[in-house]
Amino acid sequence: MAKVKPFRGIRPPKELIEKVASRPYDVLNSDEARAEAGDNEMSLYHIIKPEIDFPQGTDEHSPQVYDKAVENFRRFRDKGWLVQDPRERYYIYAQTMDGRTQYGIVVAANVHDYVNGVIKKHELTRRDKEDDRMLHVKVNNANIEPVFLAFPDNARLQKIIDTVSAGKPEYDFVAEDGFGHRFWIVDDPEMEAAITEEFARMPHLYIADGHHRSAAAARVGLEKAESDPSHTGDEEYNYFMAVAFPASHLRIIDYNRVVRDLNGLSAEEFLARLEKDFIVKDMGTEIYHPDRLHNFSLYLGGRWYSLTAREGRYNDADPIGVLDVTISSDLILRDILGITDLRSDKRIDFVGGIRGLGELKRRVDSGEMAMALALYPVSMKQLMDIADTGNIMPPKTTWFEPKLRSGLVIHSLD
Repeated sequence: MAKVKPFRGIRPPKELIEKVASRPYDVLNSDEARAEAGDNEMSLYHIIKPEIDFPQGTDEHSPQVYDKAVENFRRFRDKGWLVQDPRERYYIYAQTMDGRTQYGIVVAANVHDYVNGVIKKHELTRRDKEDDRMLHVKVNNANIEPVFLAFPDNARLQKIIDTVSAGKPEYDFVAEDGFGHRFWIVDDPEMEAAITEEFARMPHLYIADGHHRSAAAARVGLEKAESDPSHTGDEEYNYFMAVAFPASHLRIIDYNRVVRDLNGLSAEEFLARLEKDFIVKDMGTEIYHPDRLHNFSLYLGGRWYSLTAREGRYNDADPIGVLDVTISSDLILRDILGITDLRSDKRIDFVGGIRGLGELKRRVDSGEMAMALALYPVSMKQLMDIADTGNIMPPKTTWFEPKLRSGLVIHSLD
């Protein structure tokens, strides 16, 4: 059963929230972070992307960069840009995108739940990325950014979310990308107890986004436990910060593919090869969106095509085999285009659906890519089924939007 607790959040004063808060560290590169931070010395990028304080080209994994993160984190607290709450709290965090709002509960989740599989994952992690985030957590002795979790809908927790969010938020702002963010403090002992109790009844939580942050936090927690002779399991380092959302609140958007060449085939030959496994329809020059599972959108030679996988070409009883990312990877990318390793093949690139299908068209029309493939998005039920069966999703399957805003609250491991 899941073990969560409130924690003494380290947060910006409300008048500084828009200056401090930032996008997550992994959605932009160093130059983009440097540009976004500009002359704003309060930007969290100085902590999560501290290489921006060094000349362009500085190795973001060098010791001096991690040291700078520590220095900046200390400076933010010394200057009162980040202040720790006097007692442990839960928080409610709401995000609004395109008129749709999702509400999550900010908790300290248990490291050992991650290790023991109570917190389930659906993606593989890369060791180099784990190492980077582990070192960042370790040197700062804090989870600066949260993990994005999902849990099965729960009526009692939903009532708490509704009650708290009916009040005046501590933070309420719209970021530069147009997404709204609101944040409340849960200040009721009965609600706090109820949150802890309801999570303790849940057999599993699910990582939606933040697999590397979860793995890194777990490694730090286990290392600290091993080196602590008086370890009890209740220490703060046994927990990491997460925002947990009811599954029904979340929407996974499409994660699409663009390919540089047709593996020596002409456009006509490629379309003919597709006919074996798909019903192919020419949809003309107007953008075509996949409208259901096993339906794909292909952009090739200035035209859009509907591809519908023929029955018998996939296995609906297999939680991985039924995924459109598996069908397209096997029947198109592997069998026709010869792309077998999505993680390393330089002939393929991936485009989050937040950019729209117009971005796929642009990259093909520019001549950079030969074709684009848009997929119908994975559902939360599919994600949870895959995690429950101990399976791992293929690479580049899920894209969650909006991303959690960083800097609203930080969790100290002390």
